[in-house]
Amino acid sequence: MQLQARSERMLLAGQWIRADKTFEVHNPQDNQLIATVPLASKSDMLFAIEKAEEAFQRSRAWPTHERISVLQRAADYMEDNKEDYAKTIALEGSKTINEARGEVKRAIQTLRISAEEARRINGETIQFDQNEGSENRVGYNYRFPIGVVGAITPFNDPLNLVAHKVGPAIASGNAIVVKPASVTPLSALMLAEAFMNAGLPAGMLSVITGSGREVGKTLVKHPAVKMISFTGGLEAGEKIASQAGLKKVSMELGSNSPVIVLNDANMQDAVQSCVSGAFSAVGQNCIGVQRIYIERERYEEFLEDFKKYTKELQVGDKLNESTDVGPMINEQEAKRVESWVNETLKDGATLQAGGVRDGSYYYPTVLTDVPETAKLAQEEIFGPVVLLYAVNDINEAVQKSNDVNYGLQAGIFTSNIDKAYYSIHNLEVGGVMVNDSSDYRIDAMPFGGVKGSGLGREGVRSTIETMTEPKVVCFKLQNRLL
Repeated sequence: MQLQARSERMLLAGQWIRADKTFEVHNPQDNQLIATVPLASKSDMLFAIEKAEEAFQRSRAWPTHERISVLQRAADYMEDNKEDYAKTIALEGSKTINEARGEVKRAIQTLRISAEEARRINGETIQFDQNEGSENRVGYNYRFPIGVVGAITPFNDPLNLVAHKVGPAIASGNAIVVKPASVTPLSALMLAEAFMNAGLPAGMLSVITGSGREVGKTLVKHPAVKMISFTGGLEAGEKIASQAGLKKVSMELGSNSPVIVLNDANMQDAVQSCVSGAFSAVGQNCIGVQRIYIERERYEEFLEDFKKYTKELQVGDKLNESTDVGPMINEQEAKRVESWVNETLKDGATLQAGGVRDGSYYYPTVLTDVPETAKLAQEEIFGPVVLLYAVNDINEAVQKSNDVNYGLQAGIFTSNIDKAYYSIHNLEVGGVMVNDSSDYRIDAMPFGGVKGSGLGREGVRSTIETMTEPKVVCFKLQNRLL
């Protein structure tokens, strides 16, 4: 079906504008043109930052109840138009329509949580008289917004990951400039539309579309930007950290997530959870299951069931309600995954399922006997590929799980509470999901990792804490009344 391509505008300091130059957004399924989008210039980004700083200065006394109302109205607008949001996510990205609907539901919840957390940006009293000589002092601390936040977002969750930056920024009274992924900018623009309809003050949000090299670097290095919130790859994260200078940096940089399956696990639950965790969103998911360590006694049982469920997944049209797995974000990425798999097969790995590319589609792939030094075992594949290993016990499973430069989330399936706690205390990750795969998250929880998986924590409350600073207030009383 031929769709009419949209001609989009970007949000620049409260105004929807076009640009002299544009770029195209294509459906990765068939390369059909979806929209033309403004290709912002460096001067556009500089103007957005300037206006964000002005808007923040004007809004220093922005009442909490007004911030809450804006967030609630934005969430309501998205709720009223949720199918349009879902279709946009599915068209510009890799998600099936059902996965896209799930993302819209989460994004709405992210904004509603942000509204609730705006009520709870609290300080605390300080007992200054704990220090000898300070008996006549009383005080407290409170949290205040840091100013202008710069956000750079990826393609794999083009709506909710933007909401995770914009929602907390508005809740805490900050201005924010967003640079969305160039392959999926439409969802971010639609989120901005919700905030404009909600009455957000002009300048508090800009969504600047274009080249990361052209406008992203300007956003990262600008001295008026007090914090950079980035979600993306490790290499890009390291470059941003080196460019940012003396400002806050929050980064979620992906992972190579492990799951441990012990002999006493509910095997059917473990298999189904891991299949879903490995192949949802075509594996383009920072907490997607990449390595599974199964105790040896039940390894063959797990492998056979895992292959069975994997082969039952329906690969096809993203807008078809029965489709489980759509295309990758573009054919180049599918070819990259194909080359990584083929390289590993040459090194002795065994193909158990999948291993087939058809244009931008790469079929869900299961590998065994993968050398632990292989790129597939050490790096983030960010595609529909999972590696299965047999291990002797939980000690070996935990040691192998930790043997990569990532640590975002992990899962363990067991009915033994002692072994669960062993994994909790010894896995080098930011989150351990017990009797779930690594691919489990709610939007209210702290979310982030260790090692190459990033810096800081997302999740609405955690992000608000990062986007605010504590200020101490102390009164020296001239006449002690007590």
